[in-house]
Amino acid sequence: MSVNKDTKILEAILFASGAPVSEEDLKEKMINKKDFKNEITKLQDFYQTRGINLLKTGNKWSFRTSESIKDELTIFKQQKRKLSRAATETLSIIAYQQPITRSEIENIRGVQMGRGSLDHLMEIGWIKPSGRKNVPGKPVLWITTELFMEHFGIKNMSDLPNKDELKASGFLEKRSAIATITDIANTSDLNIDDEVEEETLDDFISEKNTSK
Repeated sequence: MSVNKDTKILEAILFASGAPVSEEDLKEKMINKKDFKNEITKLQDFYQTRGINLLKTGNKWSFRTSESIKDELTIFKQQKRKLSRAATETLSIIAYQQPITRSEIENIRGVQMGRGSLDHLMEIGWIKPSGRKNVPGKPVLWITTELFMEHFGIKNMSDLPNKDELKASGFLEKRSAIATITDIANTSDLNIDDEVEEETLDDFISEKNTSK
């Protein structure tokens, strides 16, 4: 790989940064900004088979430990933090139906919700308000964040698994909140009384999370 100054600049910024860096910030430091796509692709290809990989999540880039060696580098066992059933369902609804208001979430779940679930998800950094819906009362619209995509290793929201993929992975052996969401387009008879495992989303997180 030929190494020019822009390649070195991009590599140095990404190595030094403690968090994913947006494309805009990377381009700003380059000499030939129009060559960004070519330079970042060369770096990505160079690190593809090494101990760290250059990955894009959303509109940001970062170096992550290669999946092939992450188990060998594990020092501490991650402690799962279970989400409540309400938070699990709320996050799933927002992920698949965003932007969405609180009342729309309640209509899908079939029950009223307190502020606890939304507050908890905001504290984790997985959801955020995104303007207001142009209807009487101007309710807040909720969407998932880039941190949500980074945590799950999702490049684009279109990469979220569909119902068939979730079934194949065993996540829908018991009807989960995600199953409910993917049924929305096909039926208005939502059975929210079926059993939902609180572990479902945590297990999904464990499978999708990309180690740094």
